[in-house]
Amino acid sequence: MLCRPLQLLTVTAVCNVRRAAYTMSSSPILLARLVATAYSVADKAASVVRNVMSGGDLGIVEKTGANDLQTAADRLAQQSICASLARKFPKLTIIGEEDLPSEEISEDLIEKGQSEEILKVEFPSQYSNIKEEELVVWVDPLDGTKEYTEGLLDHVTVLIGIAYEGKAIAGVINQPFYNYQAGDNAVLGRTIWGVLGIGSFGFELKEVPEGQHIVTTTRSHSSKLVNDCIAAIYPDKVVRVGGAGNKIIQLIEGQASAYVFASPGCKKWDTCAPEAILHAVGGKLTDIHGNAFDYHKDVKHMNSAGVLAALRNFDYYASRVPESVKQALVP
Repeated sequence: MLCRPLQLLTVTAVCNVRRAAYTMSSSPILLARLVATAYSVADKAASVVRNVMSGGDLGIVEKTGANDLQTAADRLAQQSICASLARKFPKLTIIGEEDLPSEEISEDLIEKGQSEEILKVEFPSQYSNIKEEELVVWVDPLDGTKEYTEGLLDHVTVLIGIAYEGKAIAGVINQPFYNYQAGDNAVLGRTIWGVLGIGSFGFELKEVPEGQHIVTTTRSHSSKLVNDCIAAIYPDKVVRVGGAGNKIIQLIEGQASAYVFASPGCKKWDTCAPEAILHAVGGKLTDIHGNAFDYHKDVKHMNSAGVLAALRNFDYYASRVPESVKQALVP
């Protein structure tokens, strides 16, 4: 859905000019301000997701079937993200997963903050002249909805991806329930962010021990095609979990060496933010043929040729994909 709130509450914008550490005379560039805002907006959305869960009524509806659900958390988190970004950056194109009616957004869903730490980061000069209207933001307000409804809270993420000229260049992944198994007094949630040319932050980068092939794949959307592709890799272990954001976190934290999904189920809002974060640390994410994804505003939302990703040794995993699988999945 194209997220363009039509009846936002009007507020006078107050522009606080920040002095970035790398310049004495100018405010942070647009991309820096957008990523800094997306960081805070994702954190706000995470609090919405947690509040719905603690309230007990998830407001579950089926979209296309029992494995394609929407909850009140999906709806409210998307409203919060889209309205907050549109208020600060009115010329952005914002595309969200949920098909929601245009309506007035409650003021308590609006996030006005920015990450001060990100505003201090030096962004590469290639981003200096980007215009607001040239950016496309892809939003998955609650990635892993089925797992959310089943209480598998570590699978859940909030995804905000930023694309320029069709390429994923920056992303934010928030895990609303990170650390939830640590006890009642645990501080919940963390935010991972990344920008091509800078790196990715908010986690400790780890790799699977050399020589091991651990595949992470879908938990609830498996098929013969998916399983045939995985079998061709001869994995030492297969980890079946929910959420594209969660799977990419497994890659960058050394819990898996490849993400294999030989199916057309994934969408652009699932992959934009994770792709940017993975690419920023030297990994690679493509479709099952090895083709890069296009994130222009007018592209089809479905990643019809599946997903293949790895932090290291991508070419090995790509070489193992059977021709029969490639022929079955048309880009």
